[in-house]
Amino acid sequence: MRKNLSAITVHAILIAYTALALFPILLVIMNSFKERKAIFGKPLQPPGPSTFSLVGYDRVFGDSSIVSYYLNSITVTGGTIFFTLLFGAMAAWALTEYKFRWNTLLALFLSIGIMVPIRLGSVAIVQLISSLNLINTLTALILVYVAQNLPLAIFILSEFIAQIPKDLREAARCDGLSEYHIFFYIVLPLIRPAMATVAVFVMIPVWNDLWFPLLLAPTGGKQTITLGIQQFLGQYITDWNAVLAALSTAIIPVLLLYVIFSRQLIRGLTSGAVK
Repeated sequence: MRKNLSAITVHAILIAYTALALFPILLVIMNSFKERKAIFGKPLQPPGPSTFSLVGYDRVFGDSSIVSYYLNSITVTGGTIFFTLLFGAMAAWALTEYKFRWNTLLALFLSIGIMVPIRLGSVAIVQLISSLNLINTLTALILVYVAQNLPLAIFILSEFIAQIPKDLREAARCDGLSEYHIFFYIVLPLIRPAMATVAVFVMIPVWNDLWFPLLLAPTGGKQTITLGIQQFLGQYITDWNAVLAALSTAIIPVLLLYVIFSRQLIRGLTSGAVK
């Protein structure tokens, strides 16, 4: 009886937390299908026959620049995830597998990147990107985001690579496999849950970031969707229908990534917990 009561209590807390986390998202999506008066007059009511409206989505998708903003965000986020996982896994493999003089010191240096926010160096980053003639380019955003996320990626992946039995790697070397083949065909498949976890941790802050797009790519059609939505926010008039519609569609890629990698993500988190 006590065990069942404990399980019911845990599930009730989890359900309450889930409802609390999903409520703002559902509220945004629900109000994106309503007229402007209903958004402010009845914000908690679902859209009905008298309040239903697609005017926000018409304005969003009627603006050709919004589509390019979505493509920019997808390009930046996808490129960041790819290079972060590639370089992070390679660096984690090198730090874990090969012992050299400055191994520990280098690992401590990389850990500083987790503790110190990269935004503290915004001025120096803008000067560097400007000197490379990369202002208003997606390349600038990808480079900055990769540098921002590499320390955490290396830290997580190193812990998983360290758990791979050394005998497995030694057996592969005895069979004549090169370090390249060991890394790409043995190590990477074994750390897929960790890589899925890192991918989710990387995507959410990159997709939602407004700071660096505003500094490094504010014009020239290179804006991300987060920055592009700002065009609907005016000093005196705000097109809330378009803002809510744009925010609702911006949630879709995050949900898709979670659905695709949810099993690997859960495996990565639980494996990390036991380790």
